[in-house]
Amino acid sequence: MSRKVILLGPLPPPFGGVSVYLSFLFERLKGRVAGIWAYYGDAEYALSGVRLFRHRRLGIVALMLREGRGARVLDATHFHLEHPHALLLPVWLVLKHLLRVRWYKNVLDGSLPARQREFTRVRRLLFRLAINSVDEFIVVSEELRRWLRDEVKVRQPIKVIPCLLPIPRRHLEATLPARMEVALMPFARRPKRVCSVGVFIPDYGFAHVAEAVERMREETAEDIGLVLLDGTFARDENYRAEVLRGRDWITVLENVPNTFVYQVLKRSDAFVRAFGPESYGISRVEATWCGLPVVATRAGETRGMLLYDFGDVDSLVRQLKTALFEPPLGEVERWAEQFRLEAEENLRALESALDL
Repeated sequence: MSRKVILLGPLPPPFGGVSVYLSFLFERLKGRVAGIWAYYGDAEYALSGVRLFRHRRLGIVALMLREGRGARVLDATHFHLEHPHALLLPVWLVLKHLLRVRWYKNVLDGSLPARQREFTRVRRLLFRLAINSVDEFIVVSEELRRWLRDEVKVRQPIKVIPCLLPIPRRHLEATLPARMEVALMPFARRPKRVCSVGVFIPDYGFAHVAEAVERMREETAEDIGLVLLDGTFARDENYRAEVLRGRDWITVLENVPNTFVYQVLKRSDAFVRAFGPESYGISRVEATWCGLPVVATRAGETRGMLLYDFGDVDSLVRQLKTALFEPPLGEVERWAEQFRLEAEENLRALESALDL
């Protein structure tokens, strides 16, 4: 088997979970993998051995012909399986066959089982074509493994490896840029502070978080601030306007580099992850590592967290009150250490799966 390993997927910005995961993975495996092919990311990445390409212009073709022969590719893209593209997928499969590439599909989308049931006939055919062509699956949850094995009837090897990886130490020790410090000043001055991460579309629940904080401000007479870290990879402008209207106690920061997210978390008292179809939820664990009680939906990683059902604002208010006024800090510390151990285990499992 070829020793050449290539990572394929997005790099930040935008700062979504997959792009952050791949950036961490590349940083830990740099020098041991042949490189990373990224269809998002700043131009500065090109200086560090990353190959940036335009996927919609079939930039993958030149990369595969030049560097892909016989490679093992860990594929964290969305357009080959999770949202199978009518052009990009067939091109990929032809190149895979011609160049004898071994395809490791990294499935990180927890919404895929529900969405796949709603696929059109054409997309179902593309999905089945992709499924049959994968050599090995690496999925982030046992639920995805069961679905692939029991419902999709996958016969290839499936490994469950959560996408939680060790944080680079430089991220924990970073200093916020002056412009970000200034933007955070109204938030930092408030006696109680809540942070949430996502984008301005309904699935990410920013409206629920804003309503919950608003109700708590009224019920407790506490000046509670809310900072929303907007990844910007999706946006509903009407939804955004509705969330922010009349709420000057909300601060929005866009595309905050992961290097600085930890510094924002450390300036907060509680963290809410309101995303409904969560697959794992790296940000939940990152907040735990920063010592924050986490309020989260019952999806993805939930251990050691205060849980509520997506959309249940009454329950969200109750759990957020606990997080702010009766924080279970001993439990947070215990789970933070457990997650650190698991992050190292996940990295070793990926190294083993890719034979590094």
